[in-house]
This record gives sequence, structure tokens and C-alpha cells, in this order.
Amino acid sequence: MFRRLKSCHNVEDMRLLAKQRLPGPIFHYIDGAADDELTYRRNTRAFDECDLVPNVLAGVENVDLSVTVMGVKLDMPIFCSPTALQRLFHHEGERAVARAAEKFGTMFGVSSLGTVSVEEIGHMIKTPKMFQFYFHKDRALNDAMVARAKDAKFDVLALTVDSITGGNRERDLRTGFTSPPRLTLSSLVSFALHPRWAVGYYTHERFELSQLKDFVKEGSDVAISVGEYFSTMLDQSMSWKDAEEIRQAWSGQFCLKGIMSVADAKRAVAIGASGIMVSNHGGRQLDGSRSAFDQLSEIVDAVGDKIDVILDGGIRRGTHVVKALAAGAKACSGGRMYLYALAAAGQPGVEKALCNMRAEIERDMKLMGVTSISQLSRDMLRFRPTGQ
Repeated sequence: MFRRLKSCHNVEDMRLLAKQRLPGPIFHYIDGAADDELTYRRNTRAFDECDLVPNVLAGVENVDLSVTVMGVKLDMPIFCSPTALQRLFHHEGERAVARAAEKFGTMFGVSSLGTVSVEEIGHMIKTPKMFQFYFHKDRALNDAMVARAKDAKFDVLALTVDSITGGNRERDLRTGFTSPPRLTLSSLVSFALHPRWAVGYYTHERFELSQLKDFVKEGSDVAISVGEYFSTMLDQSMSWKDAEEIRQAWSGQFCLKGIMSVADAKRAVAIGASGIMVSNHGGRQLDGSRSAFDQLSEIVDAVGDKIDVILDGGIRRGTHVVKALAAGAKACSGGRMYLYALAAAGQPGVEKALCNMRAEIERDMKLMGVTSISQLSRDMLRFRPTGQ
């Protein structure tokens, strides 16, 4: 079926439009995950095992969606999680997502593997900004990235802790996906069948990994898979001591992205982190790991009064956000929920995705009988027994 942006009413609609407009290898890079993709699917299905219990007659004419997380106020309780390689999906890349996030008053995350510089994003928008930091073997590169993000006035540094080696992303192996794309007979055919994408990619500025290009050629000048990049360029000796030293060097709001256990959540508190993102990297690293939502309650119960807990991953609906907030998350974040939209239609696509999500959350809160995020509680949730 031929699809257009105006008929995209939810994340799945955006996904199907992105599939229509992207070359196969690039779509499957966004859409795929590790091994059998069990964790990827569970991330969203976990919400189905939790029911909402609404209240009524609560006077819900005016609803406040704002939250304060890691020292910044957001106008809606979900933000754009940092993701890599965005100018591969649409030539506007991070610029489109940054402008859309600012329009909706929410935070925008920029990846170490981003394709627009932190300096440009810092000058472009005033909305809160997060820099996702990958700990490389090259310590000079690490120091430079932290300094650049600090100079660009980013609000939060998020150290990703679940990617010391690449996940087994078999879809990428089958399609031959690399950054930048290798020109092969099959890729040329796929590009030719998607002329809108090809014109955008080849008629705008040269693709690069803006935070890395002055230190490494891989990913900008030398084609490499993301899994191979993680396995060869990132420092597998990274430890809690390293994380604490990065926090001290940053000296601002500091977050660990990829926390899944109570023990690690407690260690994050101990090193002075401001927040943790409960995340399994969208199912792209360790397949068979638990869903982020399934782990959320026990982590909140252990450390939620000491550190800001963010639910990252699997969100496709406003009800998913409401359930996570009721379980104790301070806010939520997502990647695919806006990447599909970016690939589908650039900045207008991301704006429509955020508009859809905001409208869903507001409607769902009214139907739950609450007028502010603080009124959501665990009493409003019922978890189904396993197998029901």
C-alpha cells in the first residue's frame, strides 16, 4: 500500500512509511536487533502484561504533561533518545530531530556516532540536550568529546555502558549494512529503487561521524558495521572507576545508559550519577535480556528516591509512557519511535510523531483521571500473572 505522512497516526504507520522510502539495508538497520530479536519484541510486548486501572469524575479539563528530570524541565514526559547515523536515514538527520524536539519542548540526545556536530546542535537549539558518550580506546578522543559537549552547553552527559562489544545484528550481516554505505551491485539497485532517499543522500554534504572524524576514519571514510565498530574501537576494559572519573571530568548532570540490574543501579548512585536509563539498547546488544519495562519497578523501588530513573525502549504508544510513569519512572525516552518518522519525512515526520505521542499521553492521562504526572502511581497498575 502506498502511504503518506498525513495518514500516519502512530509509530507503526511511520515504520511502514519508512520501509517504503528507505533502501532495504538502511531500513533494516533501524528496524533490526540482535540474534533472534526476542528482546526487541519483548520491549514492547511487556507493556501488554500490565493493565491500567483508571479513576473517573476527576475534573481533567487541564492536564500538565511537564516533568523535571536530571535538572531540566521538559514539556512532555518523553524525549528523543540519542541514536547514531541519522543523516543516513534522512539528509537532515540530527538537525531535523533537534528542531522538532525544541518545538515540543523536550530533550534531544546526540550520539558519539552522530552525523552533525555537537557545536552546531548547541548553537541551533535552546531545548535541553543530552550527549551520549561511547568510551573509546583512544583516551584523547574521549577527552575531546567530553570537552566539546561541555563547551557546546549540553545539559546531560550519558555514558552508554552496554556496548563494550557489538551485538550480533544478523539483519545487518544479511543486508551488508555499513556506515557509510558500501557501493555494491545490490546496494546500487536498492538505491535506484528509492530515488527520494538517494537524491537526498548524494546531493547534500558528505556523510561523516562529526564527533569522531578527526580521530578515526572508520565510519566516515572507511565503511564499517556498527557491531564491528563497537567491537574494535570501544574500550572493553571500561570499569566503574572509569565511569566515576568521567562523571568528575564532566561535573554536570551525569547519566548511565544501559542499566538493567538493581545492583548496577545502586552502583550508579554510589558514584554520584544524576540519572540512569533502564535500557537494553533496544534489543540490539544482548538478546534474551529482560525488557526494560519488566525491570523498571524493582529498580525504582531500590533507588528511585536517590536518582532519576528513565525508562528507555519499546515505547510505541502513549499508554506505554503512562504505565512507565505510574511504575515510578521520572521520564521515558525512545529511539525508533522518532527514527521511523525521520526516515519517513524528515523534520515534518518527527514533528508529527511527537505530536501524535503528546496527544496520546494527554488523552490517556485524562482517561486515567489525572491532571499531572505526579498523580500517576503504582496503585493504577495491575500486572498479569505469567501466561495469562
